[in-house]
Formats: sequence, C-alpha cells, structure tokens
Amino acid sequence: MTPFEYKHQIRREQLALNRSHAPADRATASEAICERLRNSPLWRKAHTVMLYVPLPDEPDTWPLAAEALASGRLLALPQFVADQNIYRAARVADLDKDLVIGPFKSREAATHCPPVPLNQLDLVLVPGVAFRDDGYRLGRGKGFYDRLLHSVPGLKLGVAFDWQTRDDIPVEAHDQRLSCILTPTRWLEAGHARH
Repeated sequence: MTPFEYKHQIRREQLALNRSHAPADRATASEAICERLRNSPLWRKAHTVMLYVPLPDEPDTWPLAAEALASGRLLALPQFVADQNIYRAARVADLDKDLVIGPFKSREAATHCPPVPLNQLDLVLVPGVAFRDDGYRLGRGKGFYDRLLHSVPGLKLGVAFDWQTRDDIPVEAHDQRLSCILTPTRWLEAGHARH
C-alpha cells in the first residue's frame, strides 16, 4: 500500500471516529481548547492571527474570532483563489458581512476581503482529520493547508480533539510540520508534551 493509499484509509477511519462523538462531547472539548489557548502566552502575544471556520466534526474555535477582533487583533481567514487553486489568508473585519460559503461548502473570507501576507501571520490555527504527536497532520486530502503553511514563518498550531492524535500517519515530502498541537488536555510541541 502506498503512503497515499494508507492516508486515504486512515482518513476514512478517522473521519468516522470524529463523527461518532456526540455533539455535546465535541462542544465541551472545544470549550476546553479555547480556554487553554486564551490562557496561553501564544494567544496573548499574537497580533495577527489566522483562524478557520470549523466544520461540524472539527474543534470549534470560532468564539476566538470575535474575541480577536474585539481585542484589536488583525483577523485572517482562508480565502480560496480559484484561478490559482490555492487558499490564501484574507483579512476579515466583520463576521457578519465578510464570510461566504466557499467552493468546498465551508465558510471562508469573501472575495472583497484583502489578502494578508503570510509572513505577517503570528499565529495560524490549523484544523485536520488527525495529528501525530511530532507535529504532522492528516488533512482532507487536497493539500491546500500544506501549500499555505509552507510560506508561513509564524507559529502553526494544530487544533485537535484528544481522539484525533495517532502515530500511524505516513509523512510525505510535501507535508508541513506544525509548531505544536493543542488538544483539550495537552500541548504537544515538536514531539514532546508540554503542560
């Protein structure tokens, strides 16, 4: 089995596992993730942050978007650029007017939102299907985040439920390593746990 095929198998298994948890359990775990991040120096020091609009089976960090804007941070969200088949960071100033449903049925920054240079991002919250303790992740299979993260020098923070961490995810040359991973109960940095 090739790494691509193995990733596809893991992705299928993990997505089923992620969806098997009750919405109430996901909500409780998401609140714990948000609270841990709010209380971290990483969040307090970050002036330009890129978040994501969560899908139902992903940790819901969306409350942090309003908090980022209220605190005067520059908030960026992914924005699909169709003619280049990539996502870029785009500045969002109004959570009611600056979001649209993108081509992959998830909410993202509208086309009128201006791009944010990736080298200006202090902190990027990164979703995924599954994560390894050493900072690698399994995405949804299109490689969009890996291409975007390749040009981000700032901190890349994977956000995961505890049941999303596993050690059997193959790593390929294009896979980008995250700086750390936050779950409801742990911080994982470059392969070791931090409390």
